Amino acid sequence: MPHYFDHAATTPMREAAKRIWLEHASALNPGGQYASGRKARSVLDSAREEIATLLGCDPIEVIFCASGTEADNLALQGLWRRSGGTIAASGIEHPAVLETVRGLEHQGAAVRWLPVSSKGEVHEFESTIQGVDLITCMWANNETGALQPVQQICDAAGDAPVHVDAVQAVGHVPVDFHALGATTLAASAHKFGGPRGLGILLAKRSPAPSPVLFGGGQERGIRPGTNDVAAAAATAAALKEAVAEMEAESQRLRSLQTRLLDVVASIENTQIHTPDHCLPGHVHASFLGAEADSLIMLLDSQGFEASTGSACSNGVNRASEVLLSMGVPVANARSAIRFSLGYTTTTADVEALIRALPDVVARARLAGMA
Repeated sequence: MPHYFDHAATTPMREAAKRIWLEHASALNPGGQYASGRKARSVLDSAREEIATLLGCDPIEVIFCASGTEADNLALQGLWRRSGGTIAASGIEHPAVLETVRGLEHQGAAVRWLPVSSKGEVHEFESTIQGVDLITCMWANNETGALQPVQQICDAAGDAPVHVDAVQAVGHVPVDFHALGATTLAASAHKFGGPRGLGILLAKRSPAPSPVLFGGGQERGIRPGTNDVAAAAATAAALKEAVAEMEAESQRLRSLQTRLLDVVASIENTQIHTPDHCLPGHVHASFLGAEADSLIMLLDSQGFEASTGSACSNGVNRASEVLLSMGVPVANARSAIRFSLGYTTTTADVEALIRALPDVVARARLAGMA
């Protein structure tokens, strides 16, 4: 079996989620007025209520959609359509947010960029968000694992709506939507062991995003379309399990993360990008003089599955926009790989990687940079 170190990309589906998914795989349209429709609706309502309880919101504020990317799009496009104007965003956002903001810029939005420190953390943002019409900031960075000051941003936002991309955070750190005070928040089931193809958008009653999609009016009209009842139920089961074990799992992963970081830092000419204030499962570093795709292929040949954490196109590794926003030189950014740990990661996995990594880095450096 391979040693899997790409939980930030997708986490293997939990057994509890699989069981619930199979149990409800035959559920029919929850919009039906007949008995099987009412039964499906009851399952959907129960999943919505469970998720609302776990994330500190009201059931009506839980909007089911197809992915975290869709949730980000529904929120940002929908909120901007309400008032137009200026958006404040950071250059370290996931492409689901960054490309949406750029798309809105083409439609007439003015964009202010939030300052980012060399540690990959949004900072000194107060003057940037003054007078804007919409603010967006991720809760935790998908590449470095850096936690962002979303609570402080929400507190300072005034009347401006705030969207939080919490795809990397939900299921891994405590989330209380009402206490946070955000307008919308995006999550994705497969990041905490739920099924792929199910996203969650938490949306306040007011101001709610204007519709981007149009249809039958399901999900408050924000995301119309027939619901996937089995996926919603499986998502609730996965989130319940993830939240229940969160504290103990965080401590376990933090110990493994520290062990791996110490060894990575001991390899000559290595730059660590994961800051101290971070998710417990991320280790992101540049091995200078080695091309990231060489590192990934060599690791894969030895049974280790990791990623660059940045966008790739046509097989060509491109420097991460996140790292460039942090001031990392292009050559260093092209040498970066991400190891992300999760609930399936064992001590044996980490120790095996530790034994293999120095030789992998040495071989990749011999191959040189493209």
